[in-house]
Amino acid sequence: MLLAFDIGNTNIHMGLWQENRWRLSWRARTVAEKMPDEYAVLVRNFLDTADVGYRAITGVIISSVVPTLTPAFQSLVRRYFDIDPVMVTNNIKLGINIAIDIPAQAGADRLCNAVALAKIYGVPAISVDFGTSTNFDVVSANNEYIGGALAPGINLAHDALVSRAAKLHKVDLVPPPHPIGSNTIHAMQSGIFWGYVGMIDGLLKRIKAQLNSEKTQVIATGGLAPVFKEHIDLIDHIAPELTLDGLRFIYEMNNGK
Repeated sequence: MLLAFDIGNTNIHMGLWQENRWRLSWRARTVAEKMPDEYAVLVRNFLDTADVGYRAITGVIISSVVPTLTPAFQSLVRRYFDIDPVMVTNNIKLGINIAIDIPAQAGADRLCNAVALAKIYGVPAISVDFGTSTNFDVVSANNEYIGGALAPGINLAHDALVSRAAKLHKVDLVPPPHPIGSNTIHAMQSGIFWGYVGMIDGLLKRIKAQLNSEKTQVIATGGLAPVFKEHIDLIDHIAPELTLDGLRFIYEMNNGK
């Protein structure tokens, strides 16, 4: 039974892999100041929903882009599970080559997405991950992670606009009735939502042109992925657990399976 943690800047995604499926998949808010024991309570509640005890877990893998929480979760796992977790870095077996200028700069979550792309969908492939940032990650036809693009996440852009403009307030991030907003709310929704549709569509076209392969698939993940797929024809599939699947594959490769 595998327990996987994807520690992001906004959320911590936890997954319990059992009997060839993700039996549980939870998200919790990232709080960098929490202590290991505080997160242990959260993990205990997570496992309780599946009636699973600490000792039932046979493996743990962690992907983290929050340096302050990385040692906290390592400590948690060693203390409560009596296991040394597998940590995702560019120095472990990934099943793909890392072909970027400075491999150590590759985010652990981005590596997980790249591994899942290659294993599940084949290469070349592109993932679009809607998180704190909107990440585009690319695996080439040569089975190499060659980088991608990073843009501010749509929620981050929305919050930044509202915080810097005194007369603007938060709106629902949904497409307005028309591209030309006839009021402030619809104008903001048009600029933010359709602006991101245009950005994502334009970047995907440029990335696919560079790859120059008709076989390139585009996989979207993250909470807003289904919303954007309705308006971006270049997105081929939605994969809610793409990062967790990457974690699972990496764990198996580094445990002789």
